[in-house]
Amino acid sequence: MLARNAEALYWIGRYVERADDTARILDVTVHQLLEDSSVDPDLASRTLLRVLGIAPPPGPLDVWSLTDVVAFGRNTTGGCSIVEAISAARENARGAREVTSTEIWECLNSTYNALPERERAARRFGPHEFLSFVETRAAMFAGLADSTLSRDDGYRFMVLGRAIERVDMMVRLLLSRVGDSASSPAWVTVLRSAGAHDTYLRTYRGVLDAARVVEFMMLDRLFPRSIFFSLRLAEHNLDELLNRPHDRLGVTAEARRLLGRARSELEFLKPGELLDSLEDRLAKLQKTCYEVGEALALQYFHAAPWVAWHDAGRAAGRAEALVIEEGEI
Repeated sequence: MLARNAEALYWIGRYVERADDTARILDVTVHQLLEDSSVDPDLASRTLLRVLGIAPPPGPLDVWSLTDVVAFGRNTTGGCSIVEAISAARENARGAREVTSTEIWECLNSTYNALPERERAARRFGPHEFLSFVETRAAMFAGLADSTLSRDDGYRFMVLGRAIERVDMMVRLLLSRVGDSASSPAWVTVLRSAGAHDTYLRTYRGVLDAARVVEFMMLDRLFPRSIFFSLRLAEHNLDELLNRPHDRLGVTAEARRLLGRARSELEFLKPGELLDSLEDRLAKLQKTCYEVGEALALQYFHAAPWVAWHDAGRAAGRAEALVIEEGEI
């Protein structure tokens, strides 16, 4: 597969997941601000912007200004708004049409084309319908990818990008609540933002406390948005890409080593130690996501040209002709 196609599919997975997770987090935050008058809108808005890595605009923030920045922002500093994420996913799909299905392209393209109308409606009637639209289209995209793409390297790159982005977003979400009391209602916000509230209640029979929420969001083996599940999924797809089930030297690829180390540190953590230095543990996972992305770029996404020398040795000192072609992986 061409390096540019692999990179495009990887970033399609990341950008669609980013738009989906951002819509979920913003939807819960907006509901909280509208329903709970005791919550400071400016403080809650700045907390959310810090979670998403978006630089806050000058002046006090409320529900509408927060929605403008996170949902509809253009040229945001530091992070990425929902509109920007969908636009980036669509542009990557447009540049890799030969390796994406028609259904996936139509899903992303129609979503992108519907954004202006949905934005106008959101400014008149509130952001909930817009955010629900984004979540629904992201779910449609995931279903179409699973049902229309062959399980080849292209599909694995897309799932790999989705899994790494999911880890990063869940880490950001938990970092925003570090330091809250064990009985704080903000932990319910974490669960709802991840779409985990009902599953958590069924798993723990309705008992809600910080330790169990963190344990569920980080270590649960069955919930697809938990950090451990996403790390294991990314590791599995990277193993399939490397196609070295019997490598006698062990793990030699840097991205695979980073993912395996992060997954094993969570998997073999002693009971009761998860909350110890939680902030440092989450910051380390966030750094791992960045390092994995850099390692993947070096290993797969750089276009490594190969050089063919013609008439070598025919005329000493004469400039030789070069043939540069795009590298493949």
